[in-house]
Amino acid sequence: MSQDARTVTVKLLDKEYTISCPDGAEAELLASADHLDSKMREIKSSGKIVGLERIAVMAALNVSHELIKSRAQTQQNIEMQLKRLGNKIDRSLEHEAKDANKPTDDA
Repeated sequence: MSQDARTVTVKLLDKEYTISCPDGAEAELLASADHLDSKMREIKSSGKIVGLERIAVMAALNVSHELIKSRAQTQQNIEMQLKRLGNKIDRSLEHEAKDANKPTDDA
């Protein structure tokens, strides 16, 4: 463990785990543990899965699935924004080209 690491105790399904994390990342670790604990409790309360290890694996799979869906949606949103910006730039360039081709009253 490096000098800039800390240990934090988190609770998952009423069981405590001591985890090492970078200094300054304790709040993120605790928030992550709370989120995982919540997911594990949802799975446990369904009654379909028994055993801490199985519950933890299912919760991890669910959280991973949510992350992958979120990344895909973020990517899709970025692509849509880029397409809209590209269309807006194209329209502006077309407008500028039309204005440049208009005859002037200088003659």
